[in-house]
Amino acid sequence: MKQKKTHSLALGIAFVGFTTQFGGGFASGAQIFQYFINYGVWTLVMPLAAQALLSLFYWYGMRYAYRHQTYDYHSFSDHFYGKFRRLFSPLYELEYLVMVCMAPAVAFATGGATLNTLTGLPYLICTLIIGVFIFLITLFGTDLVRKCSSVLSVLIIAGLLLVLIPNMIAQRDTIFSSIRLLSDGKMAVGSSADGSFRSAFSSACVYGIFQLTAIGLMYQHTRSIQDEKEIGRSMLYMFVVDSLIMELSVIGLLAVSHLEELSNCSVPMLLLIQTGIGSKLLTPVISVLIILGSVSTGVNMIAGIVERTVNQLEKRQKNSDDRKHRLYTTGTAFLFTLLAFSIAQFGLIPLVKTGYSYIGYATLIVIVIPFLLHFLLDTIKHKNGKGEIGHETAKL
Repeated sequence: MKQKKTHSLALGIAFVGFTTQFGGGFASGAQIFQYFINYGVWTLVMPLAAQALLSLFYWYGMRYAYRHQTYDYHSFSDHFYGKFRRLFSPLYELEYLVMVCMAPAVAFATGGATLNTLTGLPYLICTLIIGVFIFLITLFGTDLVRKCSSVLSVLIIAGLLLVLIPNMIAQRDTIFSSIRLLSDGKMAVGSSADGSFRSAFSSACVYGIFQLTAIGLMYQHTRSIQDEKEIGRSMLYMFVVDSLIMELSVIGLLAVSHLEELSNCSVPMLLLIQTGIGSKLLTPVISVLIILGSVSTGVNMIAGIVERTVNQLEKRQKNSDDRKHRLYTTGTAFLFTLLAFSIAQFGLIPLVKTGYSYIGYATLIVIVIPFLLHFLLDTIKHKNGKGEIGHETAKL
């Protein structure tokens, strides 16, 4: 029974990582082209590189959070950065705040527009429905977020398999033809890349680094872990599931990579269906996947900042009880859900995207380099027989 619970928790954490990464942009196929297919034949292996990068960094960060009981990203940053926390903690705080503004707001905008197309309901009502859904899930804490992520992951994976597998079979000749064209150096429609390994690997790293911004929302899930091995197991699950789904998406979308219609298409998955089989059945499926993907990312992002805010509020209170905890959680979840809802309604997304475009660079400075330095120092200390870096002497 204990082993079953351990595997269930590890899968739950893996699915949180899955739903955080695979939002509406992935479900539409746009991200696959932007970061992978546009860079030539190396697209067949670069998803593995991107997922390996993500899984390793997630593993190291979550292991640190578990060992030092830093269950929100603010506590983690203050502990991890040590004497440099006055610089790096606010930088990550700002970076995460931009993500909280952007990712859920895009969830509202993308999900609301798709729901509007499916149902014919006014856009305002559609975004309100999505907002209520995000708010209610976030309200009931980390465990429900993890369970919801598991359910949404299963639905998203099942939907993608339903869309991809039949069309991969039906369009296999076109897919093989596209692979040959990419091997010969003929890029996908709209691509300006040269097809080199360096450019493809660089794009995969940019994708991985960009996704690392959300690592802060993962720390809260280490609170439920009983054994450090569960972290490694969860990240292995995440790597396998995420790599498999991304590889299938890449291969499936190669069927439309050299079609001229792609240049005017914002949802490549729909083009895949329209040129393949099952258009009438699978078009609504893709629409639902875009909604589920958008909402799942929004839920995870808001849950992360709710955990951080509530923890800090409770630390300032000498006597914090369940009633106050529920009050803080409700207020924080409502505030940030309303913020994202407002951004989607009042056209502020282009403004936020200005800051969003620099997140990759900020992540490199705030997360990637410090994590690598930390890991290097940990390794040196371990080889010298001193174990993990001490709290006071070896933090950055």
